[in-house]
Amino acid sequence: MDVFKTDILIIGSGIAGLSLALKLKDLGEITILTKKRAFETSTSLAQGGIACVMGDNDSFEFHIQDTLTVGDGICKKEVVEMVVKSAPERIKDLINWGVKFDKDPENPKKFHLTLEGGHSRRRILHVGDYTGRAIENTLIERALEVENIKILENFLVVKLITEDLFKPSKILGAFVLDLIHVKPVIFLAKVVVLCTGGAGKVYLYTSNPDTATGDGIALAYQAGCRIANMEFVQFHPTCLYHPKAKNFLISEALRGEGAVLLNAEGKRFMHKYDPVKKELAPRDVVTRAIDMELKKTGAECVYLDISHLPSDYIRKRFPYIYETCLKYGIDITSQPIPVVPAAHYLCGGIYTNIWGQTDISNLFAIGECACTGLHGGNRLASNSLLEALCFSHQASLKIKKMWNELKELKFKQPLIKETAVKEIKEEKVFISHNWDLIRKIMWDFAGIVRSLKMLEFAIKRIEFIKNEIKENWPGIYLDLDTMELKSITIVAELIVRSALQRLESRGTHYLIEYPFKKEKYQKDTIIFKNF
Repeated sequence: MDVFKTDILIIGSGIAGLSLALKLKDLGEITILTKKRAFETSTSLAQGGIACVMGDNDSFEFHIQDTLTVGDGICKKEVVEMVVKSAPERIKDLINWGVKFDKDPENPKKFHLTLEGGHSRRRILHVGDYTGRAIENTLIERALEVENIKILENFLVVKLITEDLFKPSKILGAFVLDLIHVKPVIFLAKVVVLCTGGAGKVYLYTSNPDTATGDGIALAYQAGCRIANMEFVQFHPTCLYHPKAKNFLISEALRGEGAVLLNAEGKRFMHKYDPVKKELAPRDVVTRAIDMELKKTGAECVYLDISHLPSDYIRKRFPYIYETCLKYGIDITSQPIPVVPAAHYLCGGIYTNIWGQTDISNLFAIGECACTGLHGGNRLASNSLLEALCFSHQASLKIKKMWNELKELKFKQPLIKETAVKEIKEEKVFISHNWDLIRKIMWDFAGIVRSLKMLEFAIKRIEFIKNEIKENWPGIYLDLDTMELKSITIVAELIVRSALQRLESRGTHYLIEYPFKKEKYQKDTIIFKNF
């Protein structure tokens, strides 16, 4: 079996992994592994932008309070303060790397700032309506210019290698499947960083890319890391509803610029659910409102209407959304957009400290796969890219501080036999069936509105699938779908078990039997640990 050695191993090629690599480029050899193409990330799909205090009528205190309010009592205040206050410097990092944020047409010396749900001020920097794609492309370009940063595509990490197999210990590297040459390989490293993104593919309908199968969370959980607050799954209110459209988000920025939501009868309804903020209420409120309207009317979708604004402005401000919708026969300058909610962001994840460190020595987690305490029970719009930037910076500071000691570490060769890897011999229909089944179970019974009966039903079905996997496909397989099925099964179980423990409605977690949040809730953090 081939064994590769690298100083720093980063798993994931989104904003978290790429920005960290650029921050650490002078330390030694850095290898970035991604299971598909480097640009196939959630970062690339981010439309809205990055929240940062820039406006004359804004302040750190306003941004901090907005984040805490939307997080619904679960945020760690010290983390929120660190992220918000360091945001301007992190925006400078992006600008220095070459990201060109839109300028205010009325004052080209200033950035154009937009508004999104939950924000009390305009503070979202953006690049058109394709901010994530602009950032991803720029960071990939910068990384490719650095000789000691290697980006390896089509490499799936299936197991973290630690010094002690039976308790959280020091990280040694990762067991990896080379999906091009269809063979197992080992990467040894002094530092390993999980930047694997979220887990939207656990649900039947999601705005996430196909890569979002919760791999990093499953890897960390199996290695003994704490996993926290998995019940808080954020559903984005507005994904394009069209039989041929897949995972296409309709940015919250449309509502920030004046778009309104209409039910099947063409009437506005958000005033019934939040009389003050209406369409600009936090995502959990808007999503539940849409869900309730759909259940009341039996309609398949609601509508987002921005056609009352000048058509030239719409085309210029939202070129990507305009062109994509037009491809599906929807002219957003003259007609409303059919939309439905979809799983969008995981607020929980691998439990880390303010430096991105996990329970395993020299193993870090950054971005959506991590639970830092920033988002609490519900993420404030456009705080996600910001979190990834801030925590990649925090991790870089910690790794640099540790480096004199780390660079002296010798690579340890783990004892793993090639016979541990198998090939799928039966028809793949068994794998694809369970893939579809678990995603439908999660959508139907652990989605936007939950009940204890639904969650208990879900956990029984997930247990059945888990046992079937253990019986028929134990161990590691040279097959992407099989290994991803194992990841989504682990993540699905963690989400449902966490939801069963939170006997209140808070943030994105809405439980029918407990429709109100408790003033003194039993736990601010629900944690699971494998051993």
